[in-house]
Amino acid sequence: MILLCIIGKKETYGYEIISELNKSSEVLGFAREGTVYPILYRLTEAGLLQTRLAPSAANGGSKKFYSLTSEGRLCLEEQLCFWRQFADCVDGYISGYRETEEEK
Repeated sequence: MILLCIIGKKETYGYEIISELNKSSEVLGFAREGTVYPILYRLTEAGLLQTRLAPSAANGGSKKFYSLTSEGRLCLEEQLCFWRQFADCVDGYISGYRETEEEK
C-alpha cells in the first residue's frame, strides 16, 4: 500500500521510491533494493503498475519509471478504505484499554 501511495503521487523510479521510504526509516526501517524491486516487479506483473524506460543522464543507461494503472488506482483505493476501517477498529480497542487503565 505504501509503494502504491508513493507511485500514485507521481511517476517515479526505483531509487527515488527507496529514498522516499527511507525518510520514514525510524518507523519502517531502511528500505533495501533487494526488497523493493521484487515488490515492484510483482505489482507490475499483477497489472497494478506500468513502466516506461527513459534515458538516464547520469550513466548513459536508462531508468525504469513506474506509474499506477487504472487497476492499480482502484486497488489502492480499496486498500485505503480497508486501512481506515482497520485503524478505526484498532483505535476503538486502544481507547477502551486506556479508559480501563485510567479507572484503575
